[in-house]
Amino acid sequence: MNALLGWGLAVAAVAAGYTAYGWPGVLLAVSVVVFWLLLQFSRAVRLMQTAAGRPVGQVPSAVMLQSQMRQGLRLPQILQLTRSLGTQLAREPEVWAWRDEGGDELRVEMLGGRVERWDLHRARPPEAGAAELKSPTPD
Repeated sequence: MNALLGWGLAVAAVAAGYTAYGWPGVLLAVSVVVFWLLLQFSRAVRLMQTAAGRPVGQVPSAVMLQSQMRQGLRLPQILQLTRSLGTQLAREPEVWAWRDEGGDELRVEMLGGRVERWDLHRARPPEAGAAELKSPTPD
């Protein structure tokens, strides 16, 4: 959610509470806004606890993570996908990386707090004949 929109809704709730019920309505609206903020804080802390329990920059499959990436994702949304804190490679532009056991690495470039682009660096190119079933050769 856009922060400006969220604060606008909070102000509208306080104004509607005052218009409908006076000062008790304002207190109700403020308590609802505070409750909403506490829910968001709790969600962020739970996400960080989950990510802190895993090795930094490790994911089960970088290829699967790449398939879930899309432009506009924020870092908390990426942390939900990876369940791991990424390794920061650069500050300007902000680049984060996640690696899997096979050595494949997904690098994500963020601009303005949102995913701008990403690329997958393979540890070794997949062999062309590895996916084919080999039939026995006739003698």
